[in-house]
Parts: sequence; structure tokens; C-alpha cells
Amino acid sequence: MTRDLEQEARNKALVLEAFDALFNRRDFEAAERYWSPDYVQHSAAIGPGWDGLLALVRSVRRRYENALALAEGEYVVLHGRFSGGGRPTRIVVDIIRIDDGRLAEHWDVMQDEATGPESKSGLPMFGKRFPDALSSPGENDVINQDRE
Repeated sequence: MTRDLEQEARNKALVLEAFDALFNRRDFEAAERYWSPDYVQHSAAIGPGWDGLLALVRSVRRRYENALALAEGEYVVLHGRFSGGGRPTRIVVDIIRIDDGRLAEHWDVMQDEATGPESKSGLPMFGKRFPDALSSPGENDVINQDRE
């Protein structure tokens, strides 16, 4: 099977833009255009489909940062960090299947981010610094749903 590296690059860009629109900019109308109407959600932490994902995102303000994006065929894999919203910072590997230019299916693996004293390896799980060394203004801001 011959890989289409240009299409894989477009798929990575699509997923990164979709995550930024949804999680960081909170532009729900723009974000909805990136997800398939038949979106399948395999995450144990998120309700089914686009409605389940949207309900989670509306319930708490989380910031998404990406460290790595890989693509092969119709799949994109992201290594990222979700922080804020009064919840533990999570390091997440997201696996997204693209179909017809839209995010069609999602799986994830999540783990709370370890602080320096918690890390047996002595290395951070994300980036070059531990979360207790990061500055995150408004990290614990929970969304007032009446304003959204």
C-alpha cells in the first residue's frame, strides 16, 4: 500500500485545527464542521457522539496543548495535555480516524500528569518541565454555563 504523505499531513492539520477550535477557542459552531454527524466515541469518559463530546467541553474549561501528531492513512495520533477546569491535568493519547475529511471515530488513553516528586523516572510526562513548574493563569476557572 502506497502512503499519501500529503493527505496524511492534511489529516494532521485537520485534527489539530479541530482540537484548537473546540477546546481552546471554544468555537462550537466552527468545531462542529470538523466532526462527522456519525462520529463514534470510544472513550469511557465521554458520552456517545458529537453531543457527548460537546456536553463534556461545555461543562468545564480545559486547555489543550499538543506535543506530537502522527498520521498514517486515515488515522491521526496525538500526544497532548488537557489542563484547567479544576480537574487534574491529563496527558492523553488520542487516536482519531478521519473519513471524508471529518473526524469520524475516536479512542483515547488518559493518565493524570505526575509532578516532580511523583515521577519515579525523574522526567516530566509532557514537555520539558513538570506541571508544578508551569504557570497556568485561570487554570481552575470552571465555566459559568449561563455565559456560554
